Amino acid sequence: MPELLHDASAARAALEYISARLRTEPPVAAIILGSGLGGLASRLTDATRVPFAEIPGFPRATVAGHAGVLIAGRLAGRPVLALAGRFHMYEGHAAALAAFPTRVLHALGARTLIVSNAAGGIGRSLTPGDLMLIRDHVNFMFRNPLLGPNGADEPRFPDMSAPYDARLGEIAREVARANGIALAEGVYCGLLGPTYETPAEVRMLAFMGADAVGMSTVPEVIVARALGMRVLGVSCVTNMACGLATQPITHAEVIETTAHAAADFERLITGVVERL
Repeated sequence: MPELLHDASAARAALEYISARLRTEPPVAAIILGSGLGGLASRLTDATRVPFAEIPGFPRATVAGHAGVLIAGRLAGRPVLALAGRFHMYEGHAAALAAFPTRVLHALGARTLIVSNAAGGIGRSLTPGDLMLIRDHVNFMFRNPLLGPNGADEPRFPDMSAPYDARLGEIAREVARANGIALAEGVYCGLLGPTYETPAEVRMLAFMGADAVGMSTVPEVIVARALGMRVLGVSCVTNMACGLATQPITHAEVIETTAHAAADFERLITGVVERL
């Protein structure tokens, strides 16, 4: 059997399967929950769930902290879709597959995408547990999910001058101020992984203007912008990047820190959805 292409036609196949199992109104937003941030899914009411492994074109989620479930429900009384987990290129997936859930969320009616991730802090003002509004990103994965034939309704050369929506960023700032949540801002750099960065690489990234570094998010945002979706991005700084920390970095540390920051993250995203 030929390998399934992760394009618009594949997204329609996934849409047909999901629509038969989820009876939901068009969402005001779709939310992708990064490592250790899946607790927001428990806040959804009237929720129905479909495991990734059952959805055409979706592999199983294999990374700790990623439940691997698509959820439709209500957050702050508003209809939303949420992905508890994601696919990463370091698992051996192509960039198009890493971004494929974004295509499916768009096919399900989402026109606003909220992406989150766990990231290492590079900016000297950041500390573990901080939330950082992503102002811009650098694609150091050296992969692009739009490589190859483009869809009839997609631009061949999508503009990326404003990957993260200014108005959504302002809403996030308003919610943070109203709830006493410290919200930093900065540039996220996406690397392929799965190794953490060397001290020399971190110095290079800092010199190039990166404030936080991780192994996800960028492919999803590229596809979202190609589809015309508005994007809000939030990183949870789980550790200081290598060379800035005194201890070796572990994934267990990442999950532990996101658990401590989860309450503020959940209040922030809930407040944003409430104002959409």
